[in-house]
Amino acid sequence: MSEDSQNPAAVQPDDDPEPVPPREPDLDECCGSGCEPCVFDRYADALDRYEAARAAWQARRGCNISL
Repeated sequence: MSEDSQNPAAVQPDDDPEPVPPREPDLDECCGSGCEPCVFDRYADALDRYEAARAAWQARRGCNISL
């Protein structure tokens, strides 16, 4: 048995998929009335979370690739 198979905390590639980026809203999804939060504000927040999750995913894999 390998050392990883004996360690339940070991992360296997299938158990740790790459994060999926959020879908950018279409321009016509914004009503233009200045509401808060705007769909683009929510997208920006989701993009920040995605980038942090992807950086953590890359670090777990030992990747030095940036967006």
